[in-house]
Amino acid sequence: MSNQRESGTVETTYREAIRAAIREAMLKDPRVFLMGEDVGRYGGCYAVSKGLYDEFGPERIRDTPLSESVFVGTGIGAALGGMRPIVEVMSVNFSLLCMDQIVNNAATIQHMSGGQFNIPLVIRMATGAGLQLAAQHSHSLEVLYAHIPGIRVVAPATLEDARGMLATALEDPDPVLIFEHAGLYNRPGQIAVDAGAVDIDRAVIRRKGEDVTLITYGGSLYKTLDAAAALAEQGIHAEVIDLRSLRPLDEATLLASVRRTQRAVVVDEGWRSGSLAAEVIARISEQAFYDLDAPLARVCSEEVPIPYAKHMEQAALPQTQTIINTVKMCFGDRND
Repeated sequence: MSNQRESGTVETTYREAIRAAIREAMLKDPRVFLMGEDVGRYGGCYAVSKGLYDEFGPERIRDTPLSESVFVGTGIGAALGGMRPIVEVMSVNFSLLCMDQIVNNAATIQHMSGGQFNIPLVIRMATGAGLQLAAQHSHSLEVLYAHIPGIRVVAPATLEDARGMLATALEDPDPVLIFEHAGLYNRPGQIAVDAGAVDIDRAVIRRKGEDVTLITYGGSLYKTLDAAAALAEQGIHAEVIDLRSLRPLDEATLLASVRRTQRAVVVDEGWRSGSLAAEVIARISEQAFYDLDAPLARVCSEEVPIPYAKHMEQAALPQTQTIINTVKMCFGDRND
């Protein structure tokens, strides 16, 4: 972080906020170490760990072979041995290579040991599209892990959450997966100098409104906030909820908002079929159906591998105007 202001805030970026959180955790607890592909001398594929190798050395900033199954399994073993590993998987697409370790080992050992063994493991990975990294580096697969009991899944969208979720996750006795949207790493802003751990159990209302609830998370938050601002100019006041935690879902916050606004649209960069949006809509339908004044709706990515060409990539992803049009349909406006 840099450029400290007299107001008690500091200019930073999403990337720098995560780096500061890793550094603080390592200074605080000698059991914490970072491991992953290119996290050491190279400074990380997204430059999150830049400079940490020089400060903490190769024992605590560990470069690994290109074998996700091996180094995630090593992280599980280290957690069982009393360490507090932070494992970086370069891309959520690559996490499929270690899904067996996450789903069949990290998520189950506490249960299968009758509560004798916990896995205090944090796995960070980049997710999402928008940077022209093509299909094998751009998908949003968080829903695969949000399906699995035994792990917690979180998605920081703001600088405060990027800075604070790691500390809370490291205190958790069970595995926590942190999904960092690749399109946010360069996002600048101000954060409190003393910013620290944040709650990872609750969704947050990022904008208040009374006409419709917009539910989203991660990289889609800012498009959704832009849509809400544009809708306000047209007389539709949207409430924007940032889920933050994808497993478990904070149903109480969602339901309270929907019961008040009586309309809801879910924005999810994942594909529509089997999406997290589908799960959120199902839960609202089960528990607040009679509070609704309009059908529930969702905005998801097109059901194609994310294209490389910029114009095609943008066309495949949820965009602000699509969100606006979908909300207006909830009010019977089908002219756009």
